[in-house]
Amino acid sequence: MDMSDGMAMGGAPTDGSALNATGFELSNMTQAADYLGEILDDSVFQIDGNAAARHFWYGVCAVIGIAAFFNFAQKITIFFRLRAAASNKARPASPSNPLTISLATITAIGREASYSQFIPHNAIAAKYFRIPPLGTVMLLVLHLVWVIILEFANNNVPGAQHFTSLGVRASWLAVAQVPLLILLAGKNSPLGLVSGISYERLNVVHRWTSRILLFLVTLHVIFLHLAWNASDLGPLEYSTDSCIPTGWGAYAMLLWMNISTCAPIRNFSYEFFVIQHIITFFGFIIAVMMHLPDTALYSRVYIYIPIALYMIDRIIRTGRYAWNNVRTPTATLTVLEGGVTRVCVESKAVKKWSPGSHVLLSIPQLGIGQSHPATIASIPSSHNGKLVFLLKAHKGFTGRLLYAAENSPASNLPWKARIDGPYGNTVDYAAFDTVLLISGSTGTTYTLPILLDIATRAQSTLLPVQRIVFVWIIKNTSWTSWIADELASAAEKLDAVGIELTIRIHVTCDNNFTTGDNNTEANCCACDKSLGPCCCISVNADTDDDEITSIDEKGTKISAKPKVTSASSITSGTRSSVLPCAIFQSGRPDFHPLLGELLVKAEGETGIAVCGPLGLSSNVRTTVAKCSNDRAVHKGTGAQGIFLHAEGFGW
Repeated sequence: MDMSDGMAMGGAPTDGSALNATGFELSNMTQAADYLGEILDDSVFQIDGNAAARHFWYGVCAVIGIAAFFNFAQKITIFFRLRAAASNKARPASPSNPLTISLATITAIGREASYSQFIPHNAIAAKYFRIPPLGTVMLLVLHLVWVIILEFANNNVPGAQHFTSLGVRASWLAVAQVPLLILLAGKNSPLGLVSGISYERLNVVHRWTSRILLFLVTLHVIFLHLAWNASDLGPLEYSTDSCIPTGWGAYAMLLWMNISTCAPIRNFSYEFFVIQHIITFFGFIIAVMMHLPDTALYSRVYIYIPIALYMIDRIIRTGRYAWNNVRTPTATLTVLEGGVTRVCVESKAVKKWSPGSHVLLSIPQLGIGQSHPATIASIPSSHNGKLVFLLKAHKGFTGRLLYAAENSPASNLPWKARIDGPYGNTVDYAAFDTVLLISGSTGTTYTLPILLDIATRAQSTLLPVQRIVFVWIIKNTSWTSWIADELASAAEKLDAVGIELTIRIHVTCDNNFTTGDNNTEANCCACDKSLGPCCCISVNADTDDDEITSIDEKGTKISAKPKVTSASSITSGTRSSVLPCAIFQSGRPDFHPLLGELLVKAEGETGIAVCGPLGLSSNVRTTVAKCSNDRAVHKGTGAQGIFLHAEGFGW
């Protein structure tokens, strides 16, 4: 039957009526195939879908542009603050003109809305389901709402092609997500460069973008099945269309990639996860390329771009890795209190890094092909230029590391090491008026280099920093031996230049620790377990290997009991011979009064860094947001801004 007189390109009747089965005898296989072809004629819909994909990227570019603007504004602000301090100008960390005051007000409002983070009260849910900070949640919701608007807006084609139109547009929006996925996954991504956001933070958005991609592909599958089955043409479509097997293959691989990123599966064997994730992704790309119809071959640009981005990232990373390790770095291992191993790596190539940076550390003799995240606890000018790491033993690499340090004879040292990095992007805390550094356990490897960097630079130039408070939460006073020399050195340097330093050590479980009220032993089981694991119960570490936010490895703590050095009784609220420059406190700190006291004294912006368990970082985030709102920061009250950067053992 010749339908050319009544039909236009795209299957829509030229007279404006909806496509229907009138005039087709669907029991006739030839006519049924013709009608199915009319339903699936997507020539016009492909143009419409291409426009929707472009509009999606207009939105993405707008968000990237906003992030780039604030990143650039922050760098410029820091530059002028440091220059003003070097010129000995008053209050260099405070906005001084209408432009900077307006920018500070906008920034404060955004911070108050985005800093908070919530964690489930149920312990199992908190372990396996982690809610990102509110700012990340809002960004993800915006992403989802944007693609839903683009999917359904002006997309109500009547008749038999209604679901075809919806399905085709969903496919275009889905394929448009793929370049964004790679931009969010690369360790050398240009997105991280322009936004100032490190790749491990972008990885959270990467995972949720993949879930949005899965959502769009699911819509594509559902809508096209509805289009076929409305006239009982599904069996005919399955028997005649070569796109069906490639489509289901791509869907299966995408579904598996999303399932395997869930914490229980991902953390079962991280090395296996990475290998299978990359292989599955390439399988997905091949299946998508085969699935794309001849009417939309130009949509492959959304596949060619991520392939190019991935190859560029791998070339850069491979080149850096080769440069770092062409002259093999060597590592020495030292056993510390609490099941911690100090790893000192001497590298001929890696001589510069920023405070808070991390590397992927590998010691081939302890695990071939295994690279583990490790935060650098030193700065380039300390420890004779060596990279120092503090790794707490769990199962896997860090457990083997401790065992090797305890049992290997000195003749086997040093060990050959491999370094990938350094990575990480931390703001310059020397540009703040007041600095609050908070860490739990080995999270101090993030905050200690910031302190050392400020103390070292203050010897040769004037800085905006007026006071620093260093808060460290540990289970046993003997753990202070990890960084006692570094803290003492920083305290001496800062005292010499007139920068006020307060070191507060909060001990949560030590039988030699007594309270200041009645000189009785502190109750170690009185801790709030929502803020992190208590030493009195058996817990699993809540770290993720692929989240480069701490130096701890994901896994259950090893059963070997750590060595603990006995100490004389220490009274809460006093100084001790263990670390004379520090004030020891029993139990976890109350951050609200601590932060409130600092903010009252601050004559410029306060910079806060926190690294520790998820409960600790979540508590600090919520407290900072509340204090900023209560004090009406930069809203005419004179209260100065609060910057927060939170690292954690989870996200």
